[in-house]
Amino acid sequence: QLQLVESGGGLVQSGGSLRLSCAASGSSLDRYAVAWFRQAPGKEREGVSCATTRSDVTNYADSLKGRFTISRDNAKNTVYLQMNDLKPEDTAVYFCKTIMLRRDYWGQGTQVTVSS
Repeated sequence: QLQLVESGGGLVQSGGSLRLSCAASGSSLDRYAVAWFRQAPGKEREGVSCATTRSDVTNYADSLKGRFTISRDNAKNTVYLQMNDLKPEDTAVYFCKTIMLRRDYWGQGTQVTVSS
């Protein structure tokens, strides 16, 4: 049974940086794309970034290009989201997700709070 666990969230000042991790256990992620989503209070969950199996192709929400970078370390079975120049509007719970054998797997989320 695949499990995803996010970590690395916290409180940071505007302009600061955080690196989120999505660690997988129970199965290997190396054959699957992994995506990051976020959900701010009172808002719908939105896609942040997605990486293919070898990060050959990565996609970002237009508003995040140039500030967020997704990467993966298949040896550690972990996907990262480097977030730079954080803004208060980036405050949200961040989730990672993969689809394996037609089933969605989500982590529990990690809270990111950016103060102005």
